[in-house]
Amino acid sequence: MKLHCKVKTDPEVVSSNPILRKCSLPVPRHLMPVQAWIESLQHYDARHLGLADLHPDVFAVMPRIDILHEVAIWQKNFKRISYAKTKTRAEMRGGGRKPWRQKGTGRARHGSIRSPLWHGGGVAFGPRGPTSYYYMLPMKVRVLGLKVALTTKQTQGDLHVVDSLEMPTFDPQYLLDLARYRHWGRSVLFVDVNEIPENMKSATSDLKTFTVLPAIGLNVHSMLKYETLVLTLDTISFLEKKLLWHDSRYSSLYPFHLPYSDFP
Repeated sequence: MKLHCKVKTDPEVVSSNPILRKCSLPVPRHLMPVQAWIESLQHYDARHLGLADLHPDVFAVMPRIDILHEVAIWQKNFKRISYAKTKTRAEMRGGGRKPWRQKGTGRARHGSIRSPLWHGGGVAFGPRGPTSYYYMLPMKVRVLGLKVALTTKQTQGDLHVVDSLEMPTFDPQYLLDLARYRHWGRSVLFVDVNEIPENMKSATSDLKTFTVLPAIGLNVHSMLKYETLVLTLDTISFLEKKLLWHDSRYSSLYPFHLPYSDFP
């Protein structure tokens, strides 16, 4: 009896220099860059253009589920406004006359039929909207949430690096077949710091689970919502530059507002 097993072969590298992208910012001596294959959207097959070095302080941080939960809940609540509102006894219509006299009837004393004790009366401690649930997390926590989300995607194999978002066609079926061939799952988030190509815009406009997002708008909620995250090389450089700047922006030698002047 013969057993037929599928042997996983190494991907074909098209470039003579396997490492096409290195970290532009210095890497600590005790850490090693994280490597990821550079793919292309120009074809279906598994040919890779080379390797890309990812900064370990962004794509290999300590996993913190509590930070992810805290940032995800903050994203849902900081724009939330509740419009629930109830009327007090003063806002209810009617009830200006005393229902019965104070003494002599044997019944409990009441001054208005719109009292909260009555059916059809006002509400004593009901919501008085609109109510804002806005609060702000510290910047360090929000930055750490982005790093943990990127690290999680990279560790689980759901982070893919492409040279650009250029596609040979604007047909949405091409994007669906490419994602199915590469096992990207049902939902994919494409992120680019440059202007989105027209073919990518047209292809994703008719697909509900495929979304294009500018790099400046990348957030924890979107990364957790989609199964696969696709970043371009320029986006990786952009994220590393922005996120690593926050690690050393504060200084006790200068006032609080001065460190923002060197924001990259």
